[in-house]
Amino acid sequence: MLQLIETVNTAVNNFIWGVPAMICIFGVGLYLSLRTRFLQIRKFPYAMKVTIGRALKKKEASDGSMTPFQAVCTALAATVGTGNIAGVAGAIAIGGPGAVFWMWLSAVLGMCTKFAEVTLAVHFRERNAHGDLVGGPMYYIKNGLGKNWQWLAIAFSAFGVLTVFGTGNATQVNTITTAINSALLNFHIIDESAVTLSNWIMGIAIAILVALVLLGGIKRIGSVTERLVPFMALLYIILAVGVLILHIDKVPAVFASIVSGAFQPAAVTGGVVGSFFTSMKKGVSRGIFSNEAGLGTGSIAHACADTRKPVKQGLFGIFEVFTDTIVICTLTALVILCSGVPVQYGEAAGAELTIAGFTSSYGNWVSIFTAVAMCCFAFSTTIGWGLYGARCIEYLFSSKVIKPFMVVYSLVSILGATVDLGLLWSIAETFNGLMAIPNLIALFLLSGTVVKLAGEYFNS
Repeated sequence: MLQLIETVNTAVNNFIWGVPAMICIFGVGLYLSLRTRFLQIRKFPYAMKVTIGRALKKKEASDGSMTPFQAVCTALAATVGTGNIAGVAGAIAIGGPGAVFWMWLSAVLGMCTKFAEVTLAVHFRERNAHGDLVGGPMYYIKNGLGKNWQWLAIAFSAFGVLTVFGTGNATQVNTITTAINSALLNFHIIDESAVTLSNWIMGIAIAILVALVLLGGIKRIGSVTERLVPFMALLYIILAVGVLILHIDKVPAVFASIVSGAFQPAAVTGGVVGSFFTSMKKGVSRGIFSNEAGLGTGSIAHACADTRKPVKQGLFGIFEVFTDTIVICTLTALVILCSGVPVQYGEAAGAELTIAGFTSSYGNWVSIFTAVAMCCFAFSTTIGWGLYGARCIEYLFSSKVIKPFMVVYSLVSILGATVDLGLLWSIAETFNGLMAIPNLIALFLLSGTVVKLAGEYFNS
């Protein structure tokens, strides 16, 4: 049965992340960039100024909403996770260093895509039965495109519910257990025979923590992510920059290998990765897995922001993709490539490759800090995706199903901690692609609204 599931998933995955996906993702991103005259580049300094200004400005959100900064932290909480650690490692192992180049390119276009998603989500949002602000692709499809496109909103929500259990929970928790067990084994606190028990204990503990945060409502989610995201990002950046300083002499050659490997993978990987398209596919798919530009999920969190200016909140989307992919994903790639750890090109790899990059540079003691950073990354992603799943299932049914969903979602953490997730990673990537299709169609059709809103904001 598992063999059949794997075969079917491989076929679907290869189609979704094949030529059609490359055309749709790059095409919509480029189309939006052209229509807004590359707003993500022209207004990049302004976007950074607005984001940092709001981060430093303390304010209370009204009932049923978050502050604009809490909203971006919740969105970042969902994006800054295993995609930055395990995802980047996997992209380099399968697609070679050149995959990082395609990750950068998808991020540049993705900044405009995320800007459009967030702007539309805030513009077309509603209040639910509890008085909470709700929005996202299903709402801008419903309110922006009309009843004839309702099926598209339902498709997005259905794929969203199916995606969150793998992408948002099980794979994240698996990264937490991998990081903690790695630290415990390195310091001989436990041996291999105790790993199974350790996984069960961690799975149950994480399930309880996830439930406590999610069942506390939108304000508790915003409060947790507002504190957790800046801490975890700063800790990881400091550790990564330290590795680059230790191997500063290798940095120019690594950047050269990234650029040359994007167009001639075999020349960099010794022929193991010989496909230009494999490098592009892995870079783009893992980049989107990380920053979610094109998926539309991040806009669900931004729609909760207590703001009356959709475009101003949309600028947070530019900052979000830049921070996630251009900064954190790039640092992860440089840690792996500069540290000199052996990369088995053509074979799957995950968080263990990133951990090896840190430990080879600092020694085993750093596994404590990498474990803390990875736990923060993965836990925050689990929280963010819990909100996404709740909004999707609420759209399909009603607000009455939110709490039962959150209980079930929390319990999946135990599954993620105790089973082998090799196949689940691939399935999660497939559902990510399926979610992107309805959203990209909607963004293309609503591009005129984005241009209109941006013009009104910047010309006022």
